[in-house]
Amino acid sequence: MSEFPAAPKGKVDGAPPTFNSFIDRFPEFREAHALIGKAADAAGPLDARALALVKLGMCIGAGLETAYRSHVRRALDAGVSWAEIEHAIVQAVNTLGIPRTVMA
Repeated sequence: MSEFPAAPKGKVDGAPPTFNSFIDRFPEFREAHALIGKAADAAGPLDARALALVKLGMCIGAGLETAYRSHVRRALDAGVSWAEIEHAIVQAVNTLGIPRTVMA
């Protein structure tokens, strides 16, 4: 048995309809996705706030606009302030350029 709890069932608030439709059809993927995320979070010393900022950076870098919105909500839930989120976004300017940064 896994040390990680199973993913909750049902739709994901704020997720695109296509994502919710997919997990309705293939719930085992949602559970696997949730378990892998929990395992990655538990794999090292970063706390929830640091993990949230790292994930924001990855979403910006990969151009994952919908995932970025989701991770902004999660960052706020983890206690990250708007000023900290903005500071994380600004870090993208030098590496990723202004268009990708403005997208965020």
